[in-house]
Amino acid sequence: MKEKIRIASGQGFWGDLPNAPIEQVKNGPIDYLVMDYLAEVTMSIMQKQKMRNENYGYARDFVEVIEAILPDIAKKGIKVISNAGGVNPEACKNALLKIIKDQGYEDIKVAVVDGDDILSNIDQLIGEGHMLNNMETGEAVTTVKDKLLSANVYFGCKPVVEALKKEADIVITGRVTDTGLTLAPMVYEFNWQFDDYDKMSAGTIAGHIIECGAQVSGGNFTDWEEVDDFVDIGFPIIEALPNGEFFVTKHKGTGGLISEMTVKEQLMYEIGDPTEYITPDVIADFSSINLEQDAKDRVRVFGIKGRPETDTYKISASYNDGYKISSTLVYSWPDALKKAQKAGDILKGRADKIGLHFDEYRVEYVGVNGCNEKPITEDDYLEEHNEVQMRVSASGHSKEDLNRFGREIAPLILTGPSGVTGFAGGRPKASDIVAYWPALLDKEAVEPRVRIF
Repeated sequence: MKEKIRIASGQGFWGDLPNAPIEQVKNGPIDYLVMDYLAEVTMSIMQKQKMRNENYGYARDFVEVIEAILPDIAKKGIKVISNAGGVNPEACKNALLKIIKDQGYEDIKVAVVDGDDILSNIDQLIGEGHMLNNMETGEAVTTVKDKLLSANVYFGCKPVVEALKKEADIVITGRVTDTGLTLAPMVYEFNWQFDDYDKMSAGTIAGHIIECGAQVSGGNFTDWEEVDDFVDIGFPIIEALPNGEFFVTKHKGTGGLISEMTVKEQLMYEIGDPTEYITPDVIADFSSINLEQDAKDRVRVFGIKGRPETDTYKISASYNDGYKISSTLVYSWPDALKKAQKAGDILKGRADKIGLHFDEYRVEYVGVNGCNEKPITEDDYLEEHNEVQMRVSASGHSKEDLNRFGREIAPLILTGPSGVTGFAGGRPKASDIVAYWPALLDKEAVEPRVRIF
């Protein structure tokens, strides 16, 4: 058993800094590189891509990263774990095997963890009595079944641990939890038992801390002025010990900041009841966490408690719930607010005149009450605004009506109030509204699959 392992975060989402994982490998010693690419909406985007091209549906950036670090994987023995497989881990695996072969590496093993995609099995699951009721509304999935774009099980760390036991160098998965990517190497290296819930909880919380990449090392930090260097911000590293304690740190010489406060802010990210952070592996108790600054850019985390996991998996499904369209115009002084308001009224009047139908029509005035967070008052009219951006949005189930509305925006420049600018990029077009459908599924209803190549 190793005395410690270093697990580096390389990506916090699909579209994160492209060089971050490469720098994590090059800038100092690490044992594992984990990369989280998947958010709920990402799965539906990947599903659409796969429908257009059977070789798409995964994070293709990931393949470029692996191509750049293959020599380090081979020479340093670094293992890579990522949910970059999205809805098409098979295609991702094929792309990886090609670059591995092209670079002449014969001993690098790739594991695929899948079985999470249940979109094609919805009818069968319903027939077996799994209604996949919406966790928020209680509705059965049959109400949106014909509009589903994606449906995936959140697997935990267990299939990834199995892949590591099969000596995989690169593990690509579908929808495995963000935390499971980091927990898996701890379970594997330290021979933790799945029912050692305190340690499982510690590894889960370690994964939660680094799942968003540099958000814990100074990015998006409330006290951002304390961060000296955002340009070369260092991504976080978990230095884990067999007893469940771990340190949050980063490579020396990199920018950013790791402090008790940056870690605390990340701990509060996307959690409900802090005593019940539910994952497929364990229920982690965030109220048991102890933190202390161990050194510069190094925070010790210890004392964590956990409880047994539930008997269900969470399902993340998405469906098409209509269409939306947005556009902006900027009105300048004098009377910028009045002109922007008049423009919004004109657009709605013209839409009504030609018989366009919307579920919702909304105008916001950026610079005065963007996002409509407060009503406009007389004081707002008295203030001499240099400019106000009118942001107009509409939604509905008629894509044709929304696109017709989009053709009304540009004409307003010469047929409405004066002092207008800021229109660029052509006519706006309607885009899909992707709605989220959370549900639960008995664990016995689905099994992950692990393959080695």
